[in-house]
Amino acid sequence: MGRLGDIPAGEGMPEIAEEDKNLIMHIELSILGGHVLMGTDAPDSRGFNLNIGNNFYIGLEPDTRVETKRLFDALSVGGEVTMDLQVTFWGAYYGTCVDKFGIQWMFNCYEK
Repeated sequence: MGRLGDIPAGEGMPEIAEEDKNLIMHIELSILGGHVLMGTDAPDSRGFNLNIGNNFYIGLEPDTRVETKRLFDALSVGGEVTMDLQVTFWGAYYGTCVDKFGIQWMFNCYEK
């Protein structure tokens, strides 16, 4: 589990409000069949505007960066890239997009 206060300061990134530092950035629970449920807090102070329908993502963890990029590019067609694929501070090749049907997708690749 990671908290919003664990996010390192970055150029152009807003500072985490003191009252938000203990909120959850990432948490996961392994369930049957190798599936994982993940969650995060989404405070207004971080720019989240939650509505029914935009409060979940389908998360994929492909085995390679090549496969991650292929899937990301295919699902982004006619939709919107909300975070370009990039290496993150937690070590994943990560990105998010919304497909042409309005479904939000999250990609994490931990290829060595």
